[in-house]
Amino acid sequence: MMNIAVLASGRGTNLQAIIDAVKTGKIKAGISLVISDHKDAGALEKARLAGIKAIYINPKDFPSRESFDKQIINYLEKYNIKLIVLAGFMRLISPYFVSKYRNCIMNIHPSLLPSFKGTRGIKDARDYGVKVTGPTVHFVTEDLDAGPIILQKPVVIEHGDTIEILEGKIHKAEHEIYPEAVRLFVEGKLKIEGRAVKINE
Repeated sequence: MMNIAVLASGRGTNLQAIIDAVKTGKIKAGISLVISDHKDAGALEKARLAGIKAIYINPKDFPSRESFDKQIINYLEKYNIKLIVLAGFMRLISPYFVSKYRNCIMNIHPSLLPSFKGTRGIKDARDYGVKVTGPTVHFVTEDLDAGPIILQKPVVIEHGDTIEILEGKIHKAEHEIYPEAVRLFVEGKLKIEGRAVKINE
């Protein structure tokens, strides 16, 4: 069975969606490890409640981004991790980390990439006045929010949607497509061809 690690900084709602998909058998793999850079992250508590090893690593204990990443990699190697899922992990990972696990690191972004990259994807899309936005699951590369796209799900911005309403709609879509992307990876159904990710169902 494939071992998965989830890296998260916040509440862990996408982590919970993936935990639930593992429990129901949709994802035929195991979440072996959850790592956070925040001591009080909700994701760590969700991991503990699910019986998953939960580890806090303080970035301030390391002189560089790469040295912090190397500590994470020590755990990934210890647990024989084959897929790393970034679920609200609010740190840029180093080129060293990317090269070590190329095409085995996924991230989810709350806009339809390549539009509205960065940490304000939901607000930027709404402020720009687009009619459709939505989350993107992509492989991680050295460049921010620029890796090959695995899945996207459109979310219509209705007149009168507040940021809070739009966030809720996008998070709901995230919880649908992120477990699905993980399932496709675990089952060997993703093939990268240039910038395109082919899905072989």
